[in-house]
This record gives sequence, C-alpha cells and structure tokens, in this order.
Amino acid sequence: MKRHAAVAGWLSALCMGLGQWYNRQYAKGALFLLIHAAGIYLMTTTLIPHLKGLVTLGDKGQHLEKVGKVFKNVPGDHSVFMMIYGVLAALLLIFYVFLYVRNIRDAIQVGRRREQGRDPQSLGNSLFPWMLLAFPIIGVLFFTIMPIVFTSLIAFTNYASPNHIPPKNLVDWVGLATFDKLFNLNVWSNTFGGVLTWTVIWAITATLTCYFGGILVALLINQQGIKFKGLWRMLFIVPYAIPQFVSLLILRNMLNEKFGPINQYFRVFGLEGLPWLNDPFWAKVSVIVVNMWLGIPVTMVLVMGILTTIPKDLYEAAEVDGASSWMKFRNITMPFVLFSTAPILITQFAGNINNFNVIFLLTGGNPATMAYNNAGETDLLVTWLYKLTLDFNQYNIAAAVSILIFLFIATLSILVYTRTRSFREEDMIQ
Repeated sequence: MKRHAAVAGWLSALCMGLGQWYNRQYAKGALFLLIHAAGIYLMTTTLIPHLKGLVTLGDKGQHLEKVGKVFKNVPGDHSVFMMIYGVLAALLLIFYVFLYVRNIRDAIQVGRRREQGRDPQSLGNSLFPWMLLAFPIIGVLFFTIMPIVFTSLIAFTNYASPNHIPPKNLVDWVGLATFDKLFNLNVWSNTFGGVLTWTVIWAITATLTCYFGGILVALLINQQGIKFKGLWRMLFIVPYAIPQFVSLLILRNMLNEKFGPINQYFRVFGLEGLPWLNDPFWAKVSVIVVNMWLGIPVTMVLVMGILTTIPKDLYEAAEVDGASSWMKFRNITMPFVLFSTAPILITQFAGNINNFNVIFLLTGGNPATMAYNNAGETDLLVTWLYKLTLDFNQYNIAAAVSILIFLFIATLSILVYTRTRSFREEDMIQ
C-alpha cells in the first residue's frame, strides 16, 4: 500500500514545500519554500534579537558619557520600543508556525488523495482562498491583536512617571505588582473602588432609563388617536441627528452654574439656580438626564419598528378576554420587544460602561475630590484611564484598569446573553 501521506508529511516537516514537490505541486511547493527561507532569514537576523529585547526590556537607558573632556548624551535602550518590536516578532513567529503546520497538513491531505488514486489538488483550488485572506489576516494581526497584546503587557511592568519613563529610564517586568497596588494600596484602591462603583451605577441607570424611556415614547406615539405622528418622531430623533460633540458642548454651557440659561430662567422666577456640574450629586443627575436626551431616540426608533411586527390578533384576543392595557403590555408587547432587543440591551450596557463622550465633554470627570487619586466624582473607569495615560503618565495602572474593564464587560455580557430567551431559542433552532 502506498504511503504518500506519511512521506509528504515528513518531507514538509523537514522543510516547507518539499512535501508539495513530492506530491507534484511544484508552484505551491516553491511558494512554501520561499516562505520557509524568508522565515529562517528573519528569525536569525531580526526576530530572535527582538524576542530577547522583549524579555530584558533593555540594559541601559539614555545616559551621559565622557568623550575626551566633554560629556555627550548617548542614546540607550528604549524599553517601550523594544516591547513593541518584541510583540511584533512574537506575532510573526506565531504566524510562521501556523503556516508551517498548515504546510504539513496540506501535504498529508494531498498525499491521502494520491493514495486513493485521485489527482493532487491544484494550486488554484487550495491556495487561492488563503491568498485572498492573507492581507486581512495580516491587517488584523498587526492593527488589532498587536495593540491589545502590547497594552496587556504594559500592565505587568512599572512603566509610569516619574522613575520609569523611557528613553532616560528603563522599564522592568514586575509581574502582578501593578494589580496588587491597584487593589491593596489605599491611594489607588480607594479611587478604583469609588470609580468602579459609580461606573456600574451609571451603566445600569443610563441603560435602563434610555431603554424604558424609548419604549414609553414609542408606545405613546404609536397609540391610536395620536395625530402628527411623523412630527413627533422627527422631534424626538433630532437630538440623535445632531452630532453628539456639538450637543454636549451646548448643554455644558446651558448647565453652567453662573451664566447658564437654565439657571438664568430659574432666577427670573425667583428661584436659586442649581450647581448642575459643580456638585457631586447634581453632576451625576445631569449626566444621566443628558444621556437620556441623547439615548432615548435610538431605542424609540428600534421599538417602533418592532411594534409594527406584533400581530394585532393577539391584542384583539386579549381584549375579548378582558385584559387591561397593563396586562396586554406585560404579556404581549414587552415579551416581543425584549426578545428582539435583548442583545442590543446588553450592547448598550457595555457601551455605557465605556461611554467616554458624555462624561468627558459634559463634566470632564469633575467635580474634583480629594478622596480620589487623579479622578473626579463623575469619572468612569474609561475617563480615569484617559487621565492616567495622557495627563499623569501612569501607563501601567491604566493598562491594568483596561484589562479589568475588558474582563468585567466580557464576563457579564456572556453570562447575561446566554440566559436570554433569544439566545436559548436560537440555540434550539440550530
């Protein structure tokens, strides 16, 4: 019995392309051999040195050296650049190993077809899809995966101001010390706990108010006897149509405690204005109300589309049985709406956890407080992360916070979504 598969597999394991040549696929074999040669060259000249740099992160930073009677500034190792190059080298190495394994599997599969008396698969049939996918795969590898891996690695270093900022100083691996500092060092743990608590409260409140507010508005407009429905829909959708950046800046000026039009109107009627953005409580109320003004139109449009798909026979049958308006809403309308919008509700919750625009443009995270380190009363984790990186150069803490945000959102979203009716029924259909 012929053993083409075994021979082709071992040849491809010995050198990329040899198995394809054994299977008489000469063009494909030449391509794999070229990839093999390029991989060996890159590993010996570039990849291995960069991988070593990823481990060491440099030996000596920028320093002064005496040359004759003059001291000159001599550039040293830049730990951050060495980490970036090291991550790129690791991803290239993984990609090369993937291609190596793919080359062996391809040779074995073609060898098995030869053992069955079939002709070897042509280059166009087997390799063409991979050639089309090569550029998207490389793009995802370097523009999506690489930044995620790099950011995650930062959390396990001491990359922070003032003592570990390249090029003058080197960055070192510190393991879980950053997370230990974030959870156990009071100056950081108090801030993290307070900001996390407000982030969760904000995400739940912002999501539920926009969701049920949108349902309420959609039901009101959809009621029989309501005239000018198109006009009402247009009025409610205007806030969403205006660029959010412009809306938030206008509202920030309107809510100004001293000069804002809202407080000016209060004073006309003999009332004292409120510190909308300067008091911790009212600042939180303000961002929630403004977010409702921006978010309700999205849910309203979505729900109005769903309401048109609910069979009218169900409502007619409920009326015959003597069901009240509340019973029809609870047993007919809400199940239909929730079934269709449950995944979007989870998405909105995750988006509100990372809702940077509303907080940053409306309050900037303020009012400030002495209880928090580099954070304000209305800061979310994402706006605190922004301040830690761009304002205070605490990159390792910011990276640790970003990892925790991802773990929290991913875990909660998966747990909640897998318990929704839409997920269970979709799983049953499949």
